[in-house]
Amino acid sequence: MTTQATTQLPAVAVKSHRKPISWGSIFTFIILGFGAVLMIAPFLWIIQAAFGDTTEVFKLPPRWLPANPSLENFEDVFNQVPYHLFLFNSLKLAIIVTIGQLITCSLAAYAFARLEFPGRNVLFVLLLSALMIPGQVTIVPLFILVRQLGLYNTHAALILPALVNPFGVFLLRQYFVTLPTELEDAARVDGANVFTIYWRIILPLSGPVLTTLAILTFVGMWNSYFFPLIMINSPELQVITVGLTLLRGQYGVGALGPIAAALTMAIVPVLLVFVFLQKYIIKSIVSTGLKT
Repeated sequence: MTTQATTQLPAVAVKSHRKPISWGSIFTFIILGFGAVLMIAPFLWIIQAAFGDTTEVFKLPPRWLPANPSLENFEDVFNQVPYHLFLFNSLKLAIIVTIGQLITCSLAAYAFARLEFPGRNVLFVLLLSALMIPGQVTIVPLFILVRQLGLYNTHAALILPALVNPFGVFLLRQYFVTLPTELEDAARVDGANVFTIYWRIILPLSGPVLTTLAILTFVGMWNSYFFPLIMINSPELQVITVGLTLLRGQYGVGALGPIAAALTMAIVPVLLVFVFLQKYIIKSIVSTGLKT
C-alpha cells in the first residue's frame, strides 16, 4: 500500500500595514472634538429654541432636544414681520451680486494674469491696497454718491458698489497664472482672439476657484448687515439680517422663540451651500498655493 504524504504549508505571518495610533493623534482628536462641540452647541441651542417652548430655553442644564416640538414659533415669525420679503430680497441681492462679481472679477483677473499692458503691476498693487481699507471708512462718500444718483432706498444702492471685489480679482488672478500657457498658444495658432481664449479655455478650467468665489460672495452678501442698514429705509426692501432686528422689538425684549426660528431659517441656506460645495473651496486653495 502506498501512503500519501501530506504536506503542510508553513504559516505565513500577515503583516499589518496599519500605523499604530500615537498619543499625539489621540490628543489631537480630543482637541478637535472638543472644538467641534463648542461650535455646534450654539446651533443646537438655537434649533431647540426654535422648535420648543420659550420656557424651556432658560432651563439649566440646557435641553438639546425640545420636549414638545412644534412649528408655532415659525408661524409667529411670518405673522409679526414680512419675513418672506426679507428672504426674497436677500436671495435676489446675493444671486445678482454673485453673478456680477464672477463676470467682473474674472475679466479683471484675466487681464492681470495674461495680458501685457503698461502699468499692470502698479494697478495690481493699487488693487491690493484696496483690501486694507475697511468698508466703514468709505460709507460716508458712498452714501453721498448714492443720494446724488437717486439710488437711495433701492436695491441698486447695494448691488452696484458690490459688483467689483478686489479680493475676488486677486483670488482668480492667482489661479489663472497657474494654468499652462501652451493652451493659449495653441488657441492663438487656431485663430482665437483674447475673449475667445478667456471664454473657451480659461473659464472652463477654472471651475473650482469660480465656485469658491461664488460661495464666498453669496455668503458675504447674505450676511451683509451694515450697508443695507444705511442704504435701505423701507421695510419691504430690507434684507434678512436687518429684518431679524425687527423681531427683537424696540427695546430688545422680543420673544426668543420666534427670533430663534427666524435665525434657523436664515442659517439653513448658507449651511447647505457650505455642505455641498466645500470641496471646491479646498481644491481652489490648494491650486492657488502651488505657484504665484
